[in-house]
Amino acid sequence: MAYKTIYPYTNEVLQEYENMTDQHVEDVLERAHLLYKKWRQEDHLNERKTQLKAVASLLRRDRDKYAEIMTKDMGKLFTEAQGEVELCAKIADYYADNADQFLTSVPLETDTGKAYYLKQATGVLLAVEPWNFPYYQIMRVFAPNFIVGNPMVLKHASICPRSAQSFEELVLEAGAEKGAFTNLFVTYDQVSNIIADKRVVGVCLTGSERGGASIAEIAGKNLKKTTLELGGDDAFIILDDADWDQIADVLYFSRLFNAGQVCTSSKRFIVLEKDYDRFVKLLTETFKTAKWGDPMNPETTLAPLSSAQAKKDVLAQIQLALDNGAELLYGNEPIDHPGNFVMPTIISGMTKDNPVYYQEIFGPVGQIYKVASEEEAIEVANDSNYGLGGTIFSSNQEHAEAVAAKIETGMSFINSGWTSLPELPFGGVKNSGYGRELSELGFTSFVNEHLVYTQKK
Repeated sequence: MAYKTIYPYTNEVLQEYENMTDQHVEDVLERAHLLYKKWRQEDHLNERKTQLKAVASLLRRDRDKYAEIMTKDMGKLFTEAQGEVELCAKIADYYADNADQFLTSVPLETDTGKAYYLKQATGVLLAVEPWNFPYYQIMRVFAPNFIVGNPMVLKHASICPRSAQSFEELVLEAGAEKGAFTNLFVTYDQVSNIIADKRVVGVCLTGSERGGASIAEIAGKNLKKTTLELGGDDAFIILDDADWDQIADVLYFSRLFNAGQVCTSSKRFIVLEKDYDRFVKLLTETFKTAKWGDPMNPETTLAPLSSAQAKKDVLAQIQLALDNGAELLYGNEPIDHPGNFVMPTIISGMTKDNPVYYQEIFGPVGQIYKVASEEEAIEVANDSNYGLGGTIFSSNQEHAEAVAAKIETGMSFINSGWTSLPELPFGGVKNSGYGRELSELGFTSFVNEHLVYTQKK
């Protein structure tokens, strides 16, 4: 079977799910399309606001249940999963609370008559989502589109099927109509057919470059709108006037949260030559504090990677980097356990001819880059195929903001690690994709901005 929960701590198969038939998919799409038509013709906004509030309440009430499902699906620390559930509840609350404001028509100034545009639903959407944040990735596209009136079908990662199914159960328990959100256990061929279906108007995807390119190609052939978030190789720039106490406070979180399996985690640490030895010592001391073990144990601070394949891939990237001239500063030792653990590892001396230089390492690996000047730091930060996020440390706010403006990225975080909040837009540039999720920008991604114009007589 394609969809399995294999607990990354033990590699034990906990649950398996059959793929859905084409007829099942047809029934789901027809139900969702009919619901879109109903929502489009009748005003059910207040009902959806109430239902989305109920989703938030249920998440908080059953926080530990949903957190454990995520941990068993993809291995994240139970404590981190609890935080993810709360973040999902906040996103649901945010869009329910701001629905009226976001849906208000916008007047347009013209001397030729009266003009405004409406914000209206467009139809059924397909969400293709990854495993690293099994609920959050869904919620940040479901909540805004549910409020505007776009039903959603989901193709989740094959390794977190219980998370996907339980999200559908959550939405139904909150009182939403059947068809508002439906999880699908489907093949890639079925995904292609779903995108091509005339009842589906768009696709939102978070995943790999390869997956994004494939989905975008199919969507483009069928004239379907897409938003893509495709990973990052985020820079962590330490300027000459940085506060090192602040740096120390965020280092662990910035790289080792979720075992380093975060698109916006800091992967490339860029430091001036004069501070290089100091930073190597600080990062090494930080990584040494990692305590691997049972992700359900609150004392564990380093989770296993999501799958045996993920572990194999990360270890292969480390070795490839070392084989091509990178220097091992710490880690890369085997962990004797049946789970998918990778020891936190630090490498340096990466050059442009190293095949790993332009790759994203999706695991607990920190790369340190030594630079001669601030200008070189900016150049190294921008020398990436990605442009998702990045961090800048400086005790001078204006200085930090000036440097941030020179970085080719979608998000810059000053004197803090990466963060995600309902009111802040999330997305990147270059190979990190296009479009935005969260905030009002995420709300408008699949909205029809419908002009209504009356010309003067």
